[in-house]
Amino acid sequence: MPIPVNHAKPVRTTAKLHAFNQLQQWIIDGTLQPDEKLNDIELAQALGVSRTPIRESLQLLESQGFVTMQPGRATQVTPVEKEDIYNLLPPLAALQALAAELAIPNMDEQTIQQLEEKNKEFAHALHAKEFAYGLKVDEEFHQIIVDTANNPYIHSMVEMLQAHVRRLYYYEEIILREYSIEQHAEIIRLFREKDVKKIMEVMRANWIYTIEEF
Repeated sequence: MPIPVNHAKPVRTTAKLHAFNQLQQWIIDGTLQPDEKLNDIELAQALGVSRTPIRESLQLLESQGFVTMQPGRATQVTPVEKEDIYNLLPPLAALQALAAELAIPNMDEQTIQQLEEKNKEFAHALHAKEFAYGLKVDEEFHQIIVDTANNPYIHSMVEMLQAHVRRLYYYEEIILREYSIEQHAEIIRLFREKDVKKIMEVMRANWIYTIEEF
């Protein structure tokens, strides 16, 4: 099980959170391959932590569907199922639409300007065909809205679903379309107009169209 040794070791975070974040990222980007068996001793050595936070992180990753743990047997990375996109995107689209609705009363001009800057950055990435970076910026665009909604339950559910979608994007090499730039611009316009009904429709469509592309 080859494990990178030159990864960043952030401070000011618990050992469990550090281990969870790093293991999840390795699963998402393919450093830890689907069906790969995981050794908690090796992972603990690689991350510079004890086995306890590794085991706790693996349990959390199992609850989120990233690994399977069989007591007394192997702990493995879950396979990537292309068809999962049909299970992931509809609830994610609904949550993002709800987040947009809840964000409207809290949306000020400074936050709208942040969305505009992110959409410019997103457009630049797509025009340069830097799709991996574009995906990152797209997530940041939507995260601003989720944060503005200020609902911790939506935040945690979106975070988990988004991680699975990100993994599918890495493996299936989904190409983001420039149509998303226009949708983002419309979402920003609707925030200014405080059009609750329309913004929920556009937000949901912004996520669902990926299924059609798939």
